[in-house]
Amino acid sequence: MDVIAALIELKPNSENEVHDWKAFIENHKEQALESLRAEGVCVESWFSLALEGKDYLLCYMRADSIKQSQHVMADSSNPVDTRHRQFKENAWVWGGQVKTELLVDLAAETDEQKSRR
Repeated sequence: MDVIAALIELKPNSENEVHDWKAFIENHKEQALESLRAEGVCVESWFSLALEGKDYLLCYMRADSIKQSQHVMADSSNPVDTRHRQFKENAWVWGGQVKTELLVDLAAETDEQKSRR
């Protein structure tokens, strides 16, 4: 299982783009979940934050293979993936990502997961 977190700088005045992207994902939740399954992603979470006058997103993912999930998303015709690629182009500062290093990763098995065994 791969785990990543990335801090992504946003272009100035991209609040509306972030809001529209979030609303699109929420309104197409089943397609978003279908995309995650196709990518082998079990968790994808997004957070917004501001630091020193700049806006950022923090992305956290758990997947069978992050590299493989990125390839699947890049080639996907799922409307959620298409919208996400558009969002990246419109709102992200290219080269504005801060890489992170995983220090500790704890995941407790839920009762539902235990019952599937």
